[in-house]
Amino acid sequence: MAGLELVLLLLAVSAALRVAAERLRVPYASMLVLGGLALAFVPGLPRVTFPPAALFLVFVPPLLYAGAVSFPLRELQRELGAIVRLAVVMVVVSTTAVALVAHALHPSFTWAAAIVLGVIVAPPDPVAVLSITRSLRAPRSVESILEGEGLVNDATALVIYRLAVAAAVTGTFTASRAAVELLLDGAGGVAVGLLVGWVVGEVNRYTRSIPGVPATVALLTPFAAFLLGERLGVSGVLAVLASGMYAARTVPRLLGPAARLQLGTMWMVVTFLLESLIFILVGLELPYVTRALERTPLRELLREAAIVSLCLIVVRLVWIVPSTYVFRTFGRWLGLNREPLPPLRHVLFVGWAGLRGGDSLVLALALPLQTASGAAFPARDRIVFITFCVILLTLLVQGPTLAPLVRRLGGRSDDVERAEEAHARLAVAEAGLRALDDPAIAHSPFPEVVRYLRRRHRQRARRWAARESAPSLAAAERLPHDHFVAAPSHAAGELDERRATEYRRIRAAMIRVEQERLLDLRDGGVIDDSVMRRVQRDLDLESLLLGTREPVTESLSEVPAAIETEGR
Repeated sequence: MAGLELVLLLLAVSAALRVAAERLRVPYASMLVLGGLALAFVPGLPRVTFPPAALFLVFVPPLLYAGAVSFPLRELQRELGAIVRLAVVMVVVSTTAVALVAHALHPSFTWAAAIVLGVIVAPPDPVAVLSITRSLRAPRSVESILEGEGLVNDATALVIYRLAVAAAVTGTFTASRAAVELLLDGAGGVAVGLLVGWVVGEVNRYTRSIPGVPATVALLTPFAAFLLGERLGVSGVLAVLASGMYAARTVPRLLGPAARLQLGTMWMVVTFLLESLIFILVGLELPYVTRALERTPLRELLREAAIVSLCLIVVRLVWIVPSTYVFRTFGRWLGLNREPLPPLRHVLFVGWAGLRGGDSLVLALALPLQTASGAAFPARDRIVFITFCVILLTLLVQGPTLAPLVRRLGGRSDDVERAEEAHARLAVAEAGLRALDDPAIAHSPFPEVVRYLRRRHRQRARRWAARESAPSLAAAERLPHDHFVAAPSHAAGELDERRATEYRRIRAAMIRVEQERLLDLRDGGVIDDSVMRRVQRDLDLESLLLGTREPVTESLSEVPAAIETEGR
């Protein structure tokens, strides 16, 4: 079986496994790992071999970029303290704890090799965590913290990883130099990412009207940011994150409705395929890793993996509770944070939800085979095996427990989000009404079209004003009914066409104003990015409808009669 055929087979199997996971209501990451493990024992199935560097390049940049684009900046600002404690401090604490344990477990673990193992398994994988929490609709603050941690902790881990691997290969390490490199790598990565984001924005200004080009540019952006950062010797991961967050603030204004809808669909498919493949590869590789350690008793290897896994779980739980309440209380005393202290059950859930996944696998497989002296990289096979076991343990043991724990948390309350959406839609409708007062827009040879739009938007505004005041109000039931419309005369048909053209002109101008108002609400922190995208999607769909043969739902020949009836 050729490599391409095998990849296509894995995609088909991963899609089937995700369907099965939905039906069985189990975490799909766990299902994919088990499926990959089962496939590894199929006779005649060739091994999936990716060069480590290519494996990292294919999976990490696009998944990080997609997460950065969709991550709400307002939530990042709100939960910045918690994210920094988990994504930076927690990674350092976990790496140190695992390094101490590994160095004591076996003599092959030099200090450099022990630190390498620690930094590989320290950061939870955002793909693994969010694949479960999003489907369970965990509380909003919990999901934001876990997503923010997953986006930033890879950057922290990769910088430490590079320094630790260099120390293991060369046999030299200087703490002061490492600290300076850490700062330069981070600052340089952010600068490269912002530069790439700006360049991509300028490219979008000139290509946004060409079908397919904006989607291609967006797909290439994470690779450009990562490769440029790595070539310049700075953090490629931070470059990807910075470019993604920059795009999230600028792309909605630069691209048209068709391009924005295409981008949303494209990233949904890309993340689905990459997430599926990366977890199934975890299961496929485990038997080969076990064979590489045939001379070592399996019981000893499993004992070491269990101790490392237990160390990670205990250290995370022990660290997260006091650090959360101490730092938040201290911040409130200083007036830096007005948010109330989180419930203990939320803190414990975040501590328990530290699932490891594909990122750790890629880092383990990317370890060099030899040091600069020509000797074998210390404890390389042990590091790879322990990493696989940690991934399996967290996905297969911790993963299935998250669903009942989320139910104990009470799930997500959508009242705030529904109120924000109602507020956004009301503000957008009011912006459209104000646009109708602009003489440049409202001056029309068909005033009945303007009256119709004004009436329709007033009705829309009243409806969302009611929703805003009562966000839990259920939608009205829609009853099926039939319509019988007589064919108009030729003159009436021509008049309808001219009215439709005028409707397109006025409504398009209104939508432009409404789009700007919506983005102002997002930029001002009034609404969340997810609410902005949902409302913007509806406006984009309406913009696309303006280009069809039937831009409005009602027949325009009936508009004057409808207006007269409304006025009586």
